[in-house]
Amino acid sequence: MDPDPALCYAPPMPHTSPRRFWLATLGCKVNQYEARALAEAFAAQGWSPAPSPADADRIVLISCAVTARAESESRRLARALTREAKPGAEVAATGCAAAVQPEAFAALGAVPMPDKDRLAAASDRLAPCPPRPGDHFPNLAVAGYDRARALLKIQDGCSHGCSYCIVPAARGPSVSRPYHAILAEARRLLDAGHAELGLTGINLGHFGPDLAPAMTFWRLVADLERDLLASHGPAFRLRLGSLDPAMLDAEGLAVLAESRRVCRHLHISLQSADPGVLAVMNRRPNDAEAVSFFVDKLGMKWGPMALGLDLLAGFPGEADTAHAATAAFLTRLPVSYAHVFPYSRRPGTPAATMAGQLPKETKTLRAAELRRTAEDKAQAFLARLATEDRLEVAVERAAPAAGSCGRYVDCRFVDAAPLTPGGLVAARPVGLDGDSLLVAVLPEAAR
Repeated sequence: MDPDPALCYAPPMPHTSPRRFWLATLGCKVNQYEARALAEAFAAQGWSPAPSPADADRIVLISCAVTARAESESRRLARALTREAKPGAEVAATGCAAAVQPEAFAALGAVPMPDKDRLAAASDRLAPCPPRPGDHFPNLAVAGYDRARALLKIQDGCSHGCSYCIVPAARGPSVSRPYHAILAEARRLLDAGHAELGLTGINLGHFGPDLAPAMTFWRLVADLERDLLASHGPAFRLRLGSLDPAMLDAEGLAVLAESRRVCRHLHISLQSADPGVLAVMNRRPNDAEAVSFFVDKLGMKWGPMALGLDLLAGFPGEADTAHAATAAFLTRLPVSYAHVFPYSRRPGTPAATMAGQLPKETKTLRAAELRRTAEDKAQAFLARLATEDRLEVAVERAAPAAGSCGRYVDCRFVDAAPLTPGGLVAARPVGLDGDSLLVAVLPEAAR
């Protein structure tokens, strides 16, 4: 997938130190979590956020390498930051692109520091360091965010190796965060006023087997919900990050069917519905079948749910019939949105040198077709959601009040007094406004 736009992030902390930092972040939710964790680590050492890169004594770029375009954008941003830096300021590059191409960032004047533990602990001048072997969970933690919905990182790395993906080379094999640390951070975040916790990681399906005693992701979800209900009551909800189809098993069905606080929202990294393409991707040929079975069974318990898919269009060797299989699957499945990307070569991955590379025009057309189908289904889902009697909205903006419901749709409150960001409010849909729901606060106590 392409990265999100650059997020230049400095948290709202008191300006009490002459030493100032600036963070620039590209890419995924894990990078966003790590940006916040680094900001808190720097603040704990007496650093303050700078109002701009030009005012910073330390500039850190958290880079992305998921595609060649993402890596190029990371280098472009590193070049811009080093040019903008004041004399004597230090510029560092961390994240996936800095891990796979450290020499490229060093040539741009950015100190490559893929080891975030050492970066977080660097109170004085930065020095280049090789990445630490991926045998431990990074020593990063978060106490709060300057937004309503919080991210909670539970896992890092990936031990699978899809043929199109560079991330295992950048982050190493999977490592799991110990449960006691996850629970402690979850409680800190709830205490800080964040009623929605999004569980995130590089590959959530790899969580747990390296812990002692071993766990599974679904056991984590069940235990976390149970323990947070015991300490905080029902005034929270959990949102699951991207799921691999291999995770959609009987244990997952049982946990989600019994859950009281997991958002009725699944996001599944499918990529293709064609068995042959999936095999060439080094994924499981029956992934589409597993997704369909799981969604059907869970729908009997959950009712209408938000369902998102990641799809790659135009993978090397993808025949017309293979694309048609993915298009037909997308039409059949009760999808509420899809992230569709035309395949692009990522140097350093097996897929980049495979035979059967498709023309750019073919990949673009196939992606556009899938997006049109997904957009039609999104509008149908929105219309269906507008008929619900009650939704639980996480407030993200006080005035005019707005937020998002558990089914991953933006909501705007009508005729509502200012609401407290972070909390959950019971609301009733009263209309549509583009891709958003218009909602009214129900006359019951807001949680």
